[in-house]
Amino acid sequence: MLAIVAIFYFLIIRPKVQQEKKHRERLSQIKKNDRIVTVGGIVGDVVHIKDDLITIKSGESRIVVQRDRVADILSDRPESS
Repeated sequence: MLAIVAIFYFLIIRPKVQQEKKHRERLSQIKKNDRIVTVGGIVGDVVHIKDDLITIKSGESRIVVQRDRVADILSDRPESS
């Protein structure tokens, strides 16, 4: 029984915790002019950051989102040729 719990931990729980930690670290590094995508699918450029609120410009609109609602940072990916 203990072996099953250990296998479950190392195959499912531990990788998920590490993935969440890495995502939180990336969110803390968001800076002005980064291109981000929200969990709602809105893509925009960061124009202002205040605490846990991020203002992004998408098209001609400005939207304020919570930092933890950012799904990905697109501008930190290497450019493809």
